[in-house]
Parts: sequence; structure tokens; C-alpha cells
Amino acid sequence: MNTQRPRTASRRATTSRFSVHHWKPLAYQALLVLAVGLVVWYLVSNTIANLQARNITTGFAFLGDEAGFAIGESAIAYTPNDTYARALWVGVLNTLRVSAVGIVAATLLGTLLGIARLSANWLVSGVARSYIELMRNVPLLLHLLFWYALITESTPGPRQALHLFPGVYLSNRGLSLPWIQGEGAGLIGMALLVSLLLWVANRVWAGKRREVGLGPVLPAGMVALVAACVPVVACLWAAGSLEWQVPELKGFNFRGGVTLSPEFAALLIGLVLYTSAFVAEVVRSGIQAIGKGQWEAGSALGLSSGQVLRLIIMPQALRVIVPPMTSQYLNLTKNSSLAVAIGYPDIVSIANTTLNQTGQAIEGVMIIMAAYLTVSLSISLLMNWYNRHVALVER
Repeated sequence: MNTQRPRTASRRATTSRFSVHHWKPLAYQALLVLAVGLVVWYLVSNTIANLQARNITTGFAFLGDEAGFAIGESAIAYTPNDTYARALWVGVLNTLRVSAVGIVAATLLGTLLGIARLSANWLVSGVARSYIELMRNVPLLLHLLFWYALITESTPGPRQALHLFPGVYLSNRGLSLPWIQGEGAGLIGMALLVSLLLWVANRVWAGKRREVGLGPVLPAGMVALVAACVPVVACLWAAGSLEWQVPELKGFNFRGGVTLSPEFAALLIGLVLYTSAFVAEVVRSGIQAIGKGQWEAGSALGLSSGQVLRLIIMPQALRVIVPPMTSQYLNLTKNSSLAVAIGYPDIVSIANTTLNQTGQAIEGVMIIMAAYLTVSLSISLLMNWYNRHVALVER
């Protein structure tokens, strides 16, 4: 009897302590949720009351009305007779276009700069360091204004356009490039995207087979060649009529190929040069995070410096590089909203025009927030998926 009583009392005390410590955090969280709900309710009710007092209608019914304004450039067909919803969709596509191209270009340029920053050649390293410090310490808005003024005011007209490369011309009308024209031109872009996805999938599959020791995998070069050629050839066969056009001066402007407007070119150049400086620092820190023993081991195997970097250092550095690189991609996408300063019709610019015409300021801001939130979450999900596949798995 004497031995049972202390155990029973101990169990009761343990149960009592567990109950208190278990329910106290839940009570605090419930109070926090209640407080946030009350604040949201007050803000929403106060906003609705003020809108009703000023006879301002709310809702998204205006999206079906005729927009009535022109858009300088669009990835899809658009006329002023189209709806506000289509105009906003044009803005979303314009934002996605400059963001996608900017992310790819900034990654390539930033990676080269990050590697050059660690070069044993003092001239290469010094130039890369000077570039990085200069670009990082100048506000992005000044980058955009500088490049826009340089393209529109300091470059000649189409008749005296600067011939940069074969078929590439720069004038105050924009940057003219050779491009594929025809009904199936859009399919080529989709084919290249499919090729890239196939190549990435093969790399992930090959890495998993190596980890578990399942034997040889398909050669990366052959897979890359097949992944690049097969979808493109299939699209060319399906499209039927495609033509490679080089810009030619006809009259007062270039015809053929594709011409990037001064606004798009200035925005793209500014975003790429600015973001690539931050990407370079991410790449540099990722490479330096790998111990010197890895370099020495690669050299002992008879590999050149380039082979050691490509086959040994970079695969390990990706585990350090990918997380901060995601932040740079998100920053580039969100920084594209500064396009309104140089007149590029992105989602912010078109939404501002829409809310000025309709008076639906709250709805307009909500559309902008939803667009950037969707794009940012999509980039984060994709990069997190890739990060999980390159992460080191402990056994």
C-alpha cells in the first residue's frame, strides 16, 4: 500500500502538468487568431462603410467591361475593344516574359562573374570585383533610367543603326534580332522548354541511380542532344511553314525578325546587370564553402581545374547556392514592377491605368498582389523541389 500511493500521486501530478503545458500554447494561439480576426473584421467593415458612404461600387464585375486603352506591346493579340481582364492578362504575360528571360540571363552572367571573382588572374578577379561592387551599390531605378535614356536618346535612328553582330541592330526603336516567324513559332519555345525539362529529369534520375548503386546511366551528352533535337524537329514537322528571318531596313524601320522595344530592352538590361552582381556573390560563396581538399583530390586524379570545378565543386556547391539563389529570382521578379518608371506595360502599369479609369483601387491592388504572390510562390515551389533533389541525403 505504501508503495502504490506515491506512484498514484506522481501520475496525477504528471497528468496535471501535461494538461497545463499542453493547453496553454493552444490557448495563446487561439487568442492570437481571435485578435487577428477582429482586426481584419474591423478593417473590412470600416472600408465597406466608407465605400458605401461615397457611393463607390465594389467587386470585380468591371473586368468584363471594355478597356478602351491601347497597350504598347503584348505577347498575345490585344485591341482597345478587349476587356479589362484581357488587358490585365497582357500585363501578367509581359511581367512573366521579362522575368523569365532575366532570370536565365542573370544566372548565366552571375555564374561567370562568380567564377571569375575567384580567378587566380588578378586582372580577371579585379574586373569582376569592380563590376560587382559597382552594380550592387547603384539603385536599380537608376540602372533602368540610365539604360532607357541611353537607348532612346544616345543611339541613332534605324537608318544609322549600330550593327552589333550579324543580323543584330541597335537603334532608338529598340534591339532588332533574327527570329523564327510562322504559325508554329510558338511551338519552338514550348519544345525548348520540354527539352530542358527532359534534360533536368535525366540528371535527377541519373543522380538517384548513382546514389543507390544501380549501375551505369545514359550518357548526359547523348540525352541532352536527343532532348534538344527531338521536340524541336517534331514541332518543325507539325508547324509546316516556318522561316528564319533576319531584320532588314525597309523604309524608316526594320522588318523581319523580332524587335525588342526600348522599354523592354532597358528593363531587361537593368534587371540582368543588377541581379547578376548578387548572383555572382552567391556563386562565389557557394564555391568557397567547399573545402580545398576537394580541389586537391580532383587534381590528384589528373583532372584539370575546369573539370574539377564542373564535376566535383559545382555539384556540391549547388547545395549551398540554391537557397539564396531562390531569393535573387524572387527579387528580380518583384523588381520588374519598377518598369512603370520607363513605360513598360507590365501588370503594375496596366493595373494602375485600370484603376484610374474604373475607380476600383482596392480591387486593382488586390489583382497586383495576387499576380506577384502566384508567381513568387510558383518560383519558390520549383526551386524548393530542385533544392530537395540536390540536397545531401544522410544515411
